[in-house]
Amino acid sequence: MKGRFRLKRLYIIAFSLIFTMSILSGCMYPEEKLSQNQIPYETQVKAVQEAVETYQKDNSGLLPIKTRDQDTPIYQKYPIDFRKLAPRYLPEIPGNAFENGGVFQYVLVDVEEEPTVKIFDLRIAEQIRELKIRIQAHDYPPFNEEVANNVYSLNYKELGYDDEVYVNSPYSTKNLPLVINGDGDIFVDYSMDLFEKLKSGDNEFKKGDDIRNLLVEASFFVPAYSLPYTVDENNEPVFMTK
Repeated sequence: MKGRFRLKRLYIIAFSLIFTMSILSGCMYPEEKLSQNQIPYETQVKAVQEAVETYQKDNSGLLPIKTRDQDTPIYQKYPIDFRKLAPRYLPEIPGNAFENGGVFQYVLVDVEEEPTVKIFDLRIAEQIRELKIRIQAHDYPPFNEEVANNVYSLNYKELGYDDEVYVNSPYSTKNLPLVINGDGDIFVDYSMDLFEKLKSGDNEFKKGDDIRNLLVEASFFVPAYSLPYTVDENNEPVFMTK
């Protein structure tokens, strides 16, 4: 297993450099504009939705998306290509979009049936990147406890942190923990948000159903950087692992 982590360090370093350069390009924007661009305006998402629908009608059902590998996680798999939308279908790229100095990545979900515009916060990716850099220094992740099959919490003190690392939930005010699998991939744990959705709604799921769409349906956000979840015998969220 250690050999796999050494190999992945090369990929992580390359990703870190590319991502950091991209983030720095956004830092060239005035501070006031950056502040505005970090707000997920409902009108911006709706404007992009209208542009996508018009583009699809004019292009025989094709969608304005960038090409991604087949194994790309589902909620990051269909990023919108604004070069195909602006300025013909969209006067300008939304100010909160990453491509215009913002912090949100615009993506499509349900591309086969009803292509729908959603967003996710790229600042989560930055937090994950920083954690991966700390792990690199250890050559091997300091696993803490196994929370599900091949899913672990981390010993943050061994990584030099005073406290556990959290990310802000796009669905609530909660701080969501991070987990890691045996391959060293880091994910956001959305269990708390899913628990609230299951508790407050009249939903019928069976074991093996991916329940993450509960979060997608009632929000502009997708649960990016997540593992699949299903329900247990008590209708509570659990990681869906092999």
